[in-house]
Amino acid sequence: MGNKGWHNAVWPSVLLILVILTVWQLSVDGGLVPEWQLPSPTSILQEMIQGWPRLMLNTSATIKLALIGFAGGALAGFIIAAILHLIPFVRKAVYPLLVVSQNVPVIAIGPILTIWLGYGVLPKLILVWIVCFFPVSVAMLNGFKDTDPNLRNYMQMIGAGKWQLFSRLELPNAVTHLFSGLKIAASYAVLSAVVAEWLGADKGLGHYMILSSKGYETARMFAAVFLIVLLSLAVFGAVALIERLVIRWRPAKGGGRA
Repeated sequence: MGNKGWHNAVWPSVLLILVILTVWQLSVDGGLVPEWQLPSPTSILQEMIQGWPRLMLNTSATIKLALIGFAGGALAGFIIAAILHLIPFVRKAVYPLLVVSQNVPVIAIGPILTIWLGYGVLPKLILVWIVCFFPVSVAMLNGFKDTDPNLRNYMQMIGAGKWQLFSRLELPNAVTHLFSGLKIAASYAVLSAVVAEWLGADKGLGHYMILSSKGYETARMFAAVFLIVLLSLAVFGAVALIERLVIRWRPAKGGGRA
C-alpha cells in the first residue's frame, strides 16, 4: 500500500477518534456524566503526566511479561503445529484437546496455576503462553494444509521425502499464515499479561489498576487502560513491520504498487 493509500485508510479512524474524544470531553464538562464515574480525556492526560514515573515502572513490568510470554507462546505454537502436522495420529488425538483448552476462561486458569506454582512469575508466563500459542498453531496448520498440491505432487515424483516436503515446501508456504497467527497472538499478549497481574503481582499495569480501583481512582484506571491499548498496538505493529520486512515477495493487494 502506498503512502497515499495508507493516509486514506488512516484518516477516517483518526477523525472518528477525535470526534469521540470531543463528545466525551464535552459530556463531562457539561455535567452529563459525573467526573468520578467517567473522567474526561484531559483529566486522564493530567493524571498520566503527574503519575508518569510510577506508570512507567509498572508498564515496564507488563511489557517484560507480555514479550516473554508472547515469544514463548509463539515458539510453543510453532513446535506444536509442526508435530501435529508431521504426525497425523497425534493431531487426531491432541487437536480437539487444544480446542477445548481455549474454551476455559483465562480468569479461571490463573487461580489454579497460582495454587500449583505460587505467586512468582512462572504462573503468569504460563498463562500468557496458553493464550498466545493457539492462534499460532492454528495458523501454521492452515498454512501447511494450504500447500499447492501440484508442487507437492511434483516434489514427490522427483523423490522428495516427508521431511524435504516439510522443510522446502510446506514450511515456506506457511510463513504468511504464521505472521497472521503472530499478529493475533500479539494482540492477546498484553491483555493476558494484565489479567495475569490481576491474579497476584506486586507490579505491572494490572496491579496498578487493582490498586486504583480499590481507591476509586478512576482517572488512574483509564490512564492504565490507555497505556494497555497503546502497548497492544505497538506489539501488533512491530509484528506487522517484521512481516513486511521478511515477506517482501508477497504481492500487493489488488495488484497495485506497494
